[in-house]
Amino acid sequence: MHQGPEETAIAIKPQMRRPQRRVGSLFAPRFSTFLASLLCLFILVAMLPATAEARYAAVVMDSRSGEILYSRNADERLYPASLTKIMTLYMTFEALQRGQLRLDQKLSVSARAAGQAPTKLDLKKGQTITVQDAMFGLITKSANDAATVLAEAMAPTEAEFARMMTAKAKSLGMTRTTFRNASGLPNKHQKSTARDMAILGAALIHNFPQYYHFMSLQEFDYKGRKHKNHNNLLGQYKGADGIKTGYIRASGFNLVASVKRGNHRLIGVVFGGQTAKSRDAHMMSLLDTGFEKIEAIYPSTVPTPFDKPLRIALGQPHDRAASVEVASVTPVPLPAPTPPASGASVYTVSDMNATGVSVTRGSTTTAAAGSGFETDKTANMNWAIQIGAFSQKSTAENQIYKATEQSSRLLQGRRVNIEKALSDGKPFYRAQFVGFDEAEAREACNSLAKQRVSCFVVAPDLRLPSYIAQKSNS
Repeated sequence: MHQGPEETAIAIKPQMRRPQRRVGSLFAPRFSTFLASLLCLFILVAMLPATAEARYAAVVMDSRSGEILYSRNADERLYPASLTKIMTLYMTFEALQRGQLRLDQKLSVSARAAGQAPTKLDLKKGQTITVQDAMFGLITKSANDAATVLAEAMAPTEAEFARMMTAKAKSLGMTRTTFRNASGLPNKHQKSTARDMAILGAALIHNFPQYYHFMSLQEFDYKGRKHKNHNNLLGQYKGADGIKTGYIRASGFNLVASVKRGNHRLIGVVFGGQTAKSRDAHMMSLLDTGFEKIEAIYPSTVPTPFDKPLRIALGQPHDRAASVEVASVTPVPLPAPTPPASGASVYTVSDMNATGVSVTRGSTTTAAAGSGFETDKTANMNWAIQIGAFSQKSTAENQIYKATEQSSRLLQGRRVNIEKALSDGKPFYRAQFVGFDEAEAREACNSLAKQRVSCFVVAPDLRLPSYIAQKSNS
């Protein structure tokens, strides 16, 4: 009997253990799966900051000199998204300036343009849109269809226009930028850098002040629909007056911003924001720090010469070697430079103690007796350098004398053109030295820059109306 119960007990024990083994065998793979999932989650979370960092870049640049005040991953090639449209606008402004396009010109909408992915103005094949409305659609709505319309107005195809954009970028010193379309829609080969976008932003401002004010447009009405500018800094951050936002999934939230306070203008670039709100907050923080730094370096109370950075004007990249300052003495924003028009009076600096004369574009006024300038209409006037534009003709004349004195006599005897134009109905006076070849003009500007006097080279094929419709704050 003893063995029986014992045997029975022995026989029963295995039966009681079997369910325990079954539960354990079921639990083990589930627990392993749970651990594997948890491990994947940890890995994913660990990767997120690295992914965000990989597409983050930022730059804050002094637009006068190209000096970099803040830099993080500045030369990493990233997706620009709709920042691409800044170059499309640059090319459009350039076409307007040389007369290839007009603001009121109607452009046809192609099937390709109408078929672009949102965001867009919902343009239809066969309809037309003016150059100005297309531009405003880019600036506010960031309309991809409008970008293609403009591209096809300036080139046979958008692909060809993208090649033109890339070539223009290289000429501006944007050495790590490649464009593949006019809109910034995803393309794995379309990349740029924070530094390059800062260079482009500064070039847009300084080369096209007669059009740059469009970039501050906060709202655009088109066919009964209002389109708000995506740049939230406008109207909310002191001194903000442009430029452009951008977003695709691969890039995150991008922004190029221009802010002017007193004599100082900073260009800020942020790539890879997590949200539009966080990107904007980060940009404002960077710009706040930048203004503190630039004010410490160049106090705005110190008068400094004029307001066009030489390196941008000459199509060269910004770097720390540039030391051109902004003029507190220039109360009128500068329009783009222009050589003397046919029939304009041109003078030679001959007496540094004499008083000068002011000549309206196209006039045939001769020099006043003892003015210090003598007429010379027959000499070569292919290239010029402009040292500024001023609200008073006397200021323009004084700056001509000052530049001559500071040029180590390089400009002594050079011909001068003081030209009148209008901004918001108010006159201003461009002060130019004329009659250079290209090499001489560049050499003269470089010489002036070394003396902390700003100037920029005026190419012979550059044309600009003498009437500027709206004042620029650049």
